[in-house]
Amino acid sequence: MPASAEEMRARGWEDYDFLYVCGDAYVDHPSFGAAILSRVLEAYGYRVCLLCQPKMTGGRMEMPFPRPRLAALVSAGNVDSMVAHYTAARRRRSEDWYSPGKKAGLRPDRAVTVYTRELRRLFGDLPIVIGGIEASLRRFAHYDYWDDALRPSILIESGADLLSYGMGERSLTEIAALLDRGVPVGRITGVRGTCYAADSFPDGIEAVECAPMEKCRLDTEAGRFEYAKACRLQYREHDHTSVRAVVQRHGDRWLVQNPPALPLTTPELDWVYSLPYCRAWHPRYAAAGGVPALDEVKFSITHVRGCFGNCSFCSIAFHQGRFIRTRSDESVLAEARLLTTLPDFKGYLHDVGGPTANFRRPSCDGQETRGLCRDKSCLAPKPCPNLKADQSAYLALLDKLRALPGVKKVFIRSGIRFDYLMQDPDDGFFRALVRHHVSGQLKVAPEHCAAQVLGYMNKPDFSVFEAFKAKYEAENRRIGKEQYLVPYLMSSHPGSDLASAIALAQYLRRERLNPEQVQDFYPTPGTFSTCMFATGLDPRTLKPVFVPRTDREKAWQRALLQSRRPENHALVREALIRAGRQDLIGSGPTCLVPAEGRTGPAKRTDKRPRPGRPKRGEGSRGRRG
Repeated sequence: MPASAEEMRARGWEDYDFLYVCGDAYVDHPSFGAAILSRVLEAYGYRVCLLCQPKMTGGRMEMPFPRPRLAALVSAGNVDSMVAHYTAARRRRSEDWYSPGKKAGLRPDRAVTVYTRELRRLFGDLPIVIGGIEASLRRFAHYDYWDDALRPSILIESGADLLSYGMGERSLTEIAALLDRGVPVGRITGVRGTCYAADSFPDGIEAVECAPMEKCRLDTEAGRFEYAKACRLQYREHDHTSVRAVVQRHGDRWLVQNPPALPLTTPELDWVYSLPYCRAWHPRYAAAGGVPALDEVKFSITHVRGCFGNCSFCSIAFHQGRFIRTRSDESVLAEARLLTTLPDFKGYLHDVGGPTANFRRPSCDGQETRGLCRDKSCLAPKPCPNLKADQSAYLALLDKLRALPGVKKVFIRSGIRFDYLMQDPDDGFFRALVRHHVSGQLKVAPEHCAAQVLGYMNKPDFSVFEAFKAKYEAENRRIGKEQYLVPYLMSSHPGSDLASAIALAQYLRRERLNPEQVQDFYPTPGTFSTCMFATGLDPRTLKPVFVPRTDREKAWQRALLQSRRPENHALVREALIRAGRQDLIGSGPTCLVPAEGRTGPAKRTDKRPRPGRPKRGEGSRGRRG
């Protein structure tokens, strides 16, 4: 699609309808939100031009396009711009996988706000609609980790006219139709899946009010309590079956969130993925080596949206929603056949997944009519009695894909819920997974072993992972394969004290696991875990929770999970002394670290090979939002 004024003129366009401004480089692939929404609008007959990673000179946006006829659309891209730029330690990243050649710094911090304000300067009263992950998760007053403070709704802060949250196909096409009919943007207040700002509390709609931003002060006990309650209320109304608006006052203005958009049906989802994507980055990026983010997904297929796993630290539930929507087998097979025709396809489908690969139906029959239960979780801490764990439809789809001409292997790398798998009374999918769909390493996410930490994470008891691990290893022995589990682990999550981190380090030593990568908890906007970090309260219960806050505390926990590394020994000893666990310092069989002055820990006596470092892109899709 046109990504420059020259390309627009080459199509013979004198004008166009929508300018889509995006913080990512332009990749026309259905794993990228800008590609999906621009193709959907194109299919509805609108002319769309894309301004991706606009050049900023002295803080001012260079605008190569004339004013669009209807509106400007703004997104930071597939990732929140602050997450794209900074690590969990708030250090500036040196690479950006959504930019040509991985070059960092091609989008500003807080890209949605910066782009919106510049568009307002350039185009005055032009309607501006913001969306994407950055806008969606910041739609209410929210804790911002990088400021360590509360920030207002991004709609209020940026000065945009509308905010489209969640998956935007339905809401954006409705907005487009209203604008095309001449409805002023200020009167577009009834579209599901959108937020707007009002000068007074809205009349004539069913609404519930959460605490005003001014009351959610994080420097007072009362303010933290109000913020936790507000987060809980926002989550209670985020399923598509809700009929109530959520209202939050910001000074003399009101943020109004309309009920969520209705999820796309299977035929609608099939149509979205059938649009004529080029499945490539824009040719102008060739000199820089292309856009690396495409490499991870080019030969992958999304078969599902939504996730009822509801991990506390994950943003998927608050963005895509918990309700499962799937594409038909025919749609997925058609995309697979298309992939086999691409010149660089080698016979391997890298992934057939989504937020959680092995979800291909709602968790229970009741969700079809009443939606998901409020204040309850389908899988954790224990599976709901109404849960129907059935992976037969997913298995049937995988079988069909494996049988396609030109397909050698079909892998699953976007992650499975092992606890859901363990609830399935039929082992058919499990056996097929181990035999056909693991590329040497299967990535799963137990995250921790301590019960109190797992409870705050909304993850299952660790015994479920241990049972799965034993079953996985036994099946590999039975069929004569040498394949490994690579567990994702997280340090410093709310609820994780030093005793919990030490318990996890002891487990890793017993199992002779030496993780090469450990994820520090990252307080990103819009999650329950971030609310815990900001307030010291669990928003589900409003009870206090321990939060490791200082850089030193976090460094101790991270070092404990990689205690074999010599460069971590001093930190591990410091942490163990602080916890009163000097018994774990020395050369004994249970010790985590040698005494000071020793050269290193005892040599491993087992001969089992360790899993290698995962390749870039394996298991990355759908990971922690």
